[in-house]
Amino acid sequence: MTKIDTSSPENVLPTPSHTVGPFYGYALPFPGGEDIAPAGHPDTITVRGYVTDGEGKPLPDAFVELWGPDPDGTLPRVDGSMRRDPASGGFLGRNGVEFTGWGRVQTDANGHWYARTLRPGARGNSAPYISVCVFARGLLTHLFTRMYLPGDDAALAADPLLSRLAGARRDTLVARAGSDGTYRFDIRLQGEGETVFLEFQ
Repeated sequence: MTKIDTSSPENVLPTPSHTVGPFYGYALPFPGGEDIAPAGHPDTITVRGYVTDGEGKPLPDAFVELWGPDPDGTLPRVDGSMRRDPASGGFLGRNGVEFTGWGRVQTDANGHWYARTLRPGARGNSAPYISVCVFARGLLTHLFTRMYLPGDDAALAADPLLSRLAGARRDTLVARAGSDGTYRFDIRLQGEGETVFLEFQ
């Protein structure tokens, strides 16, 4: 057995208690977290993006949670995102039929994330949006924001939140339509181009 001299700090390898956590890659991911839309649903869209820090570097261990209404603007009130086998306690995954409106996605090594969900409908006097929550290392409190989809300029201009923001800040909340039919929504935690985050009281 090899003994390690722990009398000086340079000889000791860092452990999780020596680094800034929390560590979201353990226990929180679940299979199919990105597949929010039922298979084959005609209103399915793909949203994707990157989570970056204040220097623009990707965060490979962040989590993005999404909540959204169905295409009619109704908030789902059904269970089914994280079903478990009552006998074994094992994870069963989504049932593939119910739209729960909720998903959880871990970023990959490049800070990239994606999810398949349903195009949200409008609720009240707000333009259609998907609520987003970001968890990342170094954040003691998770961050909330919104992802609006482009297309209806009148609805975006009249939205109570977007109408209070200056152009560059407003743009951080509106996804960009891709040529492949996807929507790109990058999340920058701080610095130039920082995403607008919301505070709930």
